Amino acid sequence: MARVKRGVAAHKKHKKLLKAAEGRRQTKHKLVRPAREAAMHALTYAFRDRRKRKSQFRALWIARINAASREAGVSYSRLMAAMRAAGVDLDRKVLADMAVRDPNSFRRYIDLVKGDKASS
Repeated sequence: MARVKRGVAAHKKHKKLLKAAEGRRQTKHKLVRPAREAAMHALTYAFRDRRKRKSQFRALWIARINAASREAGVSYSRLMAAMRAAGVDLDRKVLADMAVRDPNSFRRYIDLVKGDKASS
């Protein structure tokens, strides 16, 4: 059986790895072992942060809704509780977008909530 030397395959694998590690600092973009470690860490962070992004967006939406509702004189928690009681099924993403892009329609929902509070 013929002897297989792995130089070409290893070189190809290393080139692919170093291509993925481009733009990194120090030895992480030049040497294979640090580049492999950096790439593995980067993939781990990417996996973790894809999930983290969802909670960060939710926090952003809540902050925007809270800011817009406090300008109208209602706290975030009271607004959400009153909307739930009134049967308004808008999620936080839509409410935050409405608060930023269309304050008049957002104000209508706040007035609806204030009207419910005044009647009860």
